[in-house]
Amino acid sequence: MAEGRDVTAGEVQWVEVGDGQSGQRIDNFLTTRLKGVPRALIYRIVRKGEVRVNKKRVKVDHRLQVGDVVRIPPLRLAPREAVKQVSEGLRNLLAGSVLVEGPGWLVLNKPAGLPVHGGSGVKIGLIEALRQVREDLDFLELVHRLDRDTSGCLLLAKTRPALLALNEALKGQQMDKRYLALVAGRWPLRREFVSARLERFEAGNGERRVRVDAAGKVARTRFAVRETFTDATLVEAEPVTGRTHQIRVHAAHAGHVLLGDDKYGTREGGVLTRQLGLTRLFLHAEALTFPEPGSGKPVQIRAPLPDDLHAVLERARAAH
Repeated sequence: MAEGRDVTAGEVQWVEVGDGQSGQRIDNFLTTRLKGVPRALIYRIVRKGEVRVNKKRVKVDHRLQVGDVVRIPPLRLAPREAVKQVSEGLRNLLAGSVLVEGPGWLVLNKPAGLPVHGGSGVKIGLIEALRQVREDLDFLELVHRLDRDTSGCLLLAKTRPALLALNEALKGQQMDKRYLALVAGRWPLRREFVSARLERFEAGNGERRVRVDAAGKVARTRFAVRETFTDATLVEAEPVTGRTHQIRVHAAHAGHVLLGDDKYGTREGGVLTRQLGLTRLFLHAEALTFPEPGSGKPVQIRAPLPDDLHAVLERARAAH
């Protein structure tokens, strides 16, 4: 058997729940406490009763209250099980990517190519890495997600109350998100909205994808033309609803695939992508507006377009 690695101390820990953790699920509480431990193992020790709350067994969706005492067993992981430790390069990248930080939240300019969560062969995602970088925080959770290849504004909560408030704002459509996308062809000025129901499905290789289907969930995206080129259009996209891959699928449904899209693109889009020297999906979360937890004051944040996407636009302008 491969030699293990201590994740917690070599003895049982007893942790009292404070105000900041009240209402938090036990699995999320343990994920924050046990840095480097995969969720599958956390679920297993809860189900086996090795984790106790007030000396009683609980389920993984059990919500904690102030004053609860949580029993955390000592753990040893084989190297293949452990979440990868954040590299110095990624640590510096994430530390320098924070756009704005408030008392209970922070907004990161997410780098393209980094998944927000580990799993499915990915040893470390943005949230796992940032928890290692920000050891000063006892709580850190995603408020929403961005696709792996999407860059830009990503909102995270630093306290449980802030997370609940921001989730309510998201559900109540009090959060405004604007994306920049470069699509193939000339987007018609008259087309401002795309409304088409979306359904998730399993592709043949086990990959999850989304398609337009009358039986799917209601989805609506507002599009506005920012700049027109010879064979492409820079559009602003505002997802009125928040479905998986919504902007990408709605744009493709309208006949204008996003350039660099390897899931929903076309052969013609691929040719144009290569001509412009684009090496990834052209989708950037440019702006985010949300009510600040507690005060309700609007917070407006913008993430500058990354250099690689800016260079693509310059090449498109030169060819126009």
